[in-house]
Amino acid sequence: MIIIKSFTGSIEEEYIIELAKLRMEVFKDFPYLYEGSMDYEKAYLKIYNHSQDRIIVIAFDGQNIVGASTGIPMEFETDNVKKPWLEQNFDTEKIFYYGESVLLKAYRGRGIGVQFFKHRENWVKELNRFNLITFCGVVRPSNHPLKPDDYHPLDDFWEKRGFVKTKNLVCRMNWKDINEETESQKLLHFWYKNLSV
Repeated sequence: MIIIKSFTGSIEEEYIIELAKLRMEVFKDFPYLYEGSMDYEKAYLKIYNHSQDRIIVIAFDGQNIVGASTGIPMEFETDNVKKPWLEQNFDTEKIFYYGESVLLKAYRGRGIGVQFFKHRENWVKELNRFNLITFCGVVRPSNHPLKPDDYHPLDDFWEKRGFVKTKNLVCRMNWKDINEETESQKLLHFWYKNLSV
């Protein structure tokens, strides 16, 4: 039986390690193709574990973590994530940023991803100080050599959650793809949902 729990306080170190493993496993697949390291993942997740008003939603199958999603006020995010919004004169203190949703393949298509979005949005509304939610997704060419034949982008799923793809808000992040020797810069496109309408 799948149990989904939201954590708005600090989570245990053992969960951090399991979440790091999960992120590395899921993000290895297209479109992220991310080859991560445990040291980086633990440091990254600690930001989410200790920032004010953050949320970490975890899906459990028994004692096993099979999925997770995170969220954090934009003001606590890294400069490369905040910069595009600041350049467009947005108040980043009014924006809540969804970090990621990762779910093992065997558990997809069961509505768990929908619950991840619902749990996080309910938390944002409870905080009652944000008027915008956003996240970003990596941009890959349609003819990428590592793109699986059965790959379907998540655009429709995100649109059903009420999110709209921005026209010109993008950020850049560096990581090493599974087929790369060194890190390279990746382009990520922002999606948003307006809570004030």
